[in-house]
Amino acid sequence: MSYYQNNSFLGNIPAVTRNLLIINAIVWLACFVLQYSGIYLFNILGLHGFASGYFYIYQLVTYMFTHVDFWHLFFNMFALYMFGRVLESYWGQKRFLIYYLVTGIGAGIIQALISFYSPVPIIGASGAVFGILLAFGMIFPNVPLYLMFIPVPIKAKYMVIGYGLLELYLGFSNRTGDNVAHFAHLGGMLFGIILILYWRKHGGNWGNNRSNYLQTFKNKLTGLFKKKPPKINIHKRSETDWAYNARKANETREIDRILDKIKYSGYDSLSEDEKKKLFEAGKK
Repeated sequence: MSYYQNNSFLGNIPAVTRNLLIINAIVWLACFVLQYSGIYLFNILGLHGFASGYFYIYQLVTYMFTHVDFWHLFFNMFALYMFGRVLESYWGQKRFLIYYLVTGIGAGIIQALISFYSPVPIIGASGAVFGILLAFGMIFPNVPLYLMFIPVPIKAKYMVIGYGLLELYLGFSNRTGDNVAHFAHLGGMLFGIILILYWRKHGGNWGNNRSNYLQTFKNKLTGLFKKKPPKINIHKRSETDWAYNARKANETREIDRILDKIKYSGYDSLSEDEKKKLFEAGKK
């Protein structure tokens, strides 16, 4: 029996994080090469504003794997490598992948709403990466992190809060020449915190409660397509049964009298009150 151990750099990275790194690199390379043939792949895969006329639903996924600038790709993938592998090891492959996609799609929705009519495509994994930073700060709040040019460590929770406030400020300041999708970053963090809080309340441990979690989701989804029984309106009467029956009998006799009058004297012989009673009876 032979045994092979993969000691390569990529082989030591958890599977989902590794595959995300590879896919992003391949799409970047394709964008870089094809542009010299006049094919601008980032216009096809990038996310356009919902009302721009260029939006397609698949772009909510493809935009987060698309980069044009190498350094944009490098910094996003560096953050994914640093923090994503930790979260994947903590959560497991399935939960980490779900989280990555939900935060990335959520970030795209927020930014596409902000850029509702803009035909300029939104690209990059930054929204999902900011979701990962948010998750790391919530799960490992007191882990010390170092930023470039800052020689002292900063706790993860404070770094996440600082990043969030900075993106909020930059998003609303709307500086000239700023082509960064700040609201996508905020959207990734927003959807991240919603998903984490939901898991904490309902998900429990993913490995132990996964089947229950999926079954609950399946039941809710199935319930949307079940035919609901018609509602039965039950009217409560303020009068007794005897009074109700007596009133109905009087109404019936009055309508019979009016119909007899029409039979022998014609409709024009009716008074306005009789016509009104006949009209009201016809609506019941």
